[in-house]
Amino acid sequence: MGASQEHIVMLPFMAHGHLIPFLALARKILQITNFTITIATTPLNTAYLRSAVASDPTLSSAASESRRLRLAALPFNSSDHDLPPNTENPESLTPDQVITLFHSAAALESPSHRLVADIVAEEGRPPICIISDVFHGWATRVAEKIETVNVSFTTCGAFGTAAYMSMWQNLPHKSTDSDEFPVQGFPDSCRFHRTMLNQFVRAAEGTDPWSRFFKTQLALSLGSFAWLCNTTEEIEVLGLEVLRKYTGIPVWSIGPLLPPAMLNSNSSATLTQHSGRGSGISTQKCIEWLDSKPNCSVIYISFGSQNTIGSSQMMELAKGLEQSGKPFIWVIRPPVGFDPKGEFKSEWLPKGFEGRISDSKQGLLVRKWAPQLEILRHKSTAAFVSHCGWNSALEGLSQGVPIIGWPLVSEQAYNAKMMVEEMGVCVELARGLGSVVTAEEVRKVVELVTEEGGEMKRKAVEIGERMKAAVREEEGRKGSSVKAMEDFVCAILSAAGERRRAAGVVHG
Repeated sequence: MGASQEHIVMLPFMAHGHLIPFLALARKILQITNFTITIATTPLNTAYLRSAVASDPTLSSAASESRRLRLAALPFNSSDHDLPPNTENPESLTPDQVITLFHSAAALESPSHRLVADIVAEEGRPPICIISDVFHGWATRVAEKIETVNVSFTTCGAFGTAAYMSMWQNLPHKSTDSDEFPVQGFPDSCRFHRTMLNQFVRAAEGTDPWSRFFKTQLALSLGSFAWLCNTTEEIEVLGLEVLRKYTGIPVWSIGPLLPPAMLNSNSSATLTQHSGRGSGISTQKCIEWLDSKPNCSVIYISFGSQNTIGSSQMMELAKGLEQSGKPFIWVIRPPVGFDPKGEFKSEWLPKGFEGRISDSKQGLLVRKWAPQLEILRHKSTAAFVSHCGWNSALEGLSQGVPIIGWPLVSEQAYNAKMMVEEMGVCVELARGLGSVVTAEEVRKVVELVTEEGGEMKRKAVEIGERMKAAVREEEGRKGSSVKAMEDFVCAILSAAGERRRAAGVVHG
């Protein structure tokens, strides 16, 4: 589909939760076209992508054999932006440093323009489009200068993206004293609560550094030719309706962007999981431990690659898990206020906790990184205590695993709201770092989901089946996400053809 000489330039945001969906999107485009794709980001993130590509057979062959997948490092020096040396993603940064990193991304505009201009000089015409992260709204200016179009890609879901955008652009909580309020773009019946707002939205005045970044970049992204969204038409009916109305431009839902083995019910393939971090446990040991547990009995706890909870919350979560008697795997990292890459200290857990759960084989504590995809698709996994980051939510739901939500930052509370109210696959345990959590609440929620959560499980399985159906590619029965991807490719080819005819340029 499409001519071999067409070229797409991708500009992902500098965070692992954004880079991996961009790679997955590149894989999908390469599978249905003969296009060349160049993914451009900062040097350290390019190195991360290079190792991720090497561990993916589809991508590595596209990169090495045909040069259809290329990685380009854009010049970037974090020290020039008052950031610690060699800082190119938000991990290990304080909140003040995180927003500094966000603003520093604007420095990538000029080198991105030079990269695309070099492609134009080499190939004799502009790339067919730029696909940029919604946080790189400046890419619309780059596209305009080199006479192509920018397509904004949100790595989040539709509901979460629409809520996040509307919150930052309109600050609705500032015009009411009520804890509950409507949000522009959403039905009046869909109310949001003040506790869903992360600390930076709550404190925003419209002129603070957080507001300046998001208001500017999101507004620029709204000037794109179209949007791509990492979701599925059948699981986010309301979210996509709101997002399309809010943006006023085409939105193609082309997700879930997950490893193919996660979406193939019959697959027994080992999943490639590239984390860029040292493993805290071997996949084999993890699977053996899960094999020893009954079906749908294990609670998996992970707050993602960049989040953690407070020390008192951690203590109560540990007590509640132990009191529940349910087996669990917990990916632990130091609590808030401590070096996230530092050594985990036993004093952050109840006295003797690790020894007891190890001796009784009730629990498995994993430091650094766990094989999350293999854990979630194992038959013993019953529920996922999650920060409700969209990648994690998709991974869990694709396997029919209900979510115990503990949203912490970004759009996570909006994702949790949607999974509770629209999908019925989630129960919220806590919200943010300010929540007072007790061991008794943890025990009750764990028991609710594992012992009485039959309806949640049924709905989660149904959502997973809808996701899998959306990416099926049998002729005559193409899924909605497959069709959306093909429609997107047709649209950018058509738009490029019109631009070239208008310019009087005809290529073979």
